[in-house]
Amino acid sequence: MPDADRTNDIAAELARHARDTAYTAVGLGVLGLQRAQALRHELVCSERVDEGVERLRAGVATGSQQLGAWLEGTLSFVSAQFGPLGAQLQEPARELAQRARRCLEAIGAELRHLAAPGS
Repeated sequence: MPDADRTNDIAAELARHARDTAYTAVGLGVLGLQRAQALRHELVCSERVDEGVERLRAGVATGSQQLGAWLEGTLSFVSAQFGPLGAQLQEPARELAQRARRCLEAIGAELRHLAAPGS
């Protein structure tokens, strides 16, 4: 009978090891699945962020184009309305008006540059 008891002990120990191995395999499978889901979630979020950045970039480009067009129209209007008046201004005021106009033109040029495709 000692051989039968020893065989039963070995069989019980093998069963415990097999059960522990199965639990470990299932646990590792669950952890792998959770990691895959987390990576998928990160990918979806990063794609959403990329889409949001592209929409924002397009909106900024459109807005700067509209602002640049408005600025050009405003400069044209101001030049047409106040151009003759500028010649009548005293020198310090005329210089100030010219500097303001150059500044507005530079801002308009920068906005057009920023709104250009590929900027």
